[in-house]
Amino acid sequence: MRGGSDKSRVMSPVPTSPSSERPTVAVIGAGFSGLLTALRLLSEPDGPNVRLVEKRGAFGRGAAYSTLDPEHLLNVRASNMSALPEDPAHFARWLGERGLTGMEGMFVRRNLYGDYLQSMIQEAVEAAPAGRFLLEPDAATALDREGERWRLRLAMGRRFLADAVVIAIGNLPPGAPRGFEAAALDHPAYCADPWSLQPERLPASGQAVLIGTGLSMIDVALQLAKARPGLKMTALSRRGLLPRRHLDAGPPPAVREDDPAGLSVAALLADLRRRSAAADWRAVMDGVRPHVHAVWSAWPPKERARFLRHARPWWDVHRHRLAPPVAARLDHLMGSGALRIETGRILTVKVEAADRLRLSFCPRGERAPRTIETSLIVNCAGPNGDPGRTDDPLLGALTEAGRIRADACGIALDADASGRLIDADGQVGQGLYAIGPIVRGVLWESTSVPAIRVQAAATARTILEDLRRV
Repeated sequence: MRGGSDKSRVMSPVPTSPSSERPTVAVIGAGFSGLLTALRLLSEPDGPNVRLVEKRGAFGRGAAYSTLDPEHLLNVRASNMSALPEDPAHFARWLGERGLTGMEGMFVRRNLYGDYLQSMIQEAVEAAPAGRFLLEPDAATALDREGERWRLRLAMGRRFLADAVVIAIGNLPPGAPRGFEAAALDHPAYCADPWSLQPERLPASGQAVLIGTGLSMIDVALQLAKARPGLKMTALSRRGLLPRRHLDAGPPPAVREDDPAGLSVAALLADLRRRSAAADWRAVMDGVRPHVHAVWSAWPPKERARFLRHARPWWDVHRHRLAPPVAARLDHLMGSGALRIETGRILTVKVEAADRLRLSFCPRGERAPRTIETSLIVNCAGPNGDPGRTDDPLLGALTEAGRIRADACGIALDADASGRLIDADGQVGQGLYAIGPIVRGVLWESTSVPAIRVQAAATARTILEDLRRV
């Protein structure tokens, strides 16, 4: 990369053969997962042509880094946000080259990280020979087998052939919550996808309900508080758990000398509690991260289901933490009464009027239901990973054709350890791969930059090896 170290230059492709003689890999999704996979494929001098398909049109940003809100910060310090695992200081140097020095220990703006990723795309486009790296600002709607290749159809009607396809579409929008009547799901006061929210078009006052109390809820609450300070917000979830806070200057990870891969869910949680009694829990959680894939892989489906049912909410709020400035802002919203947290289960959501919905819920530990009349409900309940429960046309078509299936826990696409997708018959599909949150059921630790940057390098190696065998 321009301005980087020798290590970073592995990302700049050196052409050794005409682009017309190379195989083609289509990467669907140009957020962090797709972009890093594409760049890894391009870094191989004799590697394939790459066509990067992105329906948003903003390459390199995805949903997380498209925000323009300066209060939306990374929840990982800049020092650990390099896109290149072999060059840990790459992002810090990029910041320094733009006059932003001394920020290694800070939680920088997410849109600034989007600028960083887009700069990597620009450099790759400039370095690649004509035809080797193509950006496709369109949505992929269908994928069909044609001989030994795949024919990809885009929303605008164009089609092209690829020897391999990588699905890197990130998190799917949340599924429809239980209790909603059909008319409520189509009501203008309901926002099914928190990333599509446009606060400036919302009423200036009244009551808003945010379903879920995780990171997505906090993003939405910060947006609404700035754009519509007259709105009162209620965040509702089954347990009412909020993400914990990073320390301003936290301790280093408590490196484990033992391997926790043989522990059951109950034993692992007990072990974490025991270790946290002797050290800061953040250091303990960070110390177990290198072992997460081995632990998850060793668990049979029943043990994974047990973790998801009983331990996942607690794991998530300790693992995915808030930058201190974001945590302080959240504290202010709750302390001022602008945001309150309710714990309970939704019973029904019905249409109350043309501009209002009525939500009924049963508070935790109580029998009598409560109702809230609200001018806005935003579904912040977390991503859906089951391809059978999404409106995505490509995943729907692939599911119907039996090309893909959900994993055993129903939280992601089923794939092998190398990212090769598994079809409805349990067979590894030829030339079809996935990376990132959409395959969290295989790797579990598949949503953060530190995890995905390693996964992208491994997936690219697998693709290159498979192409050489053809």
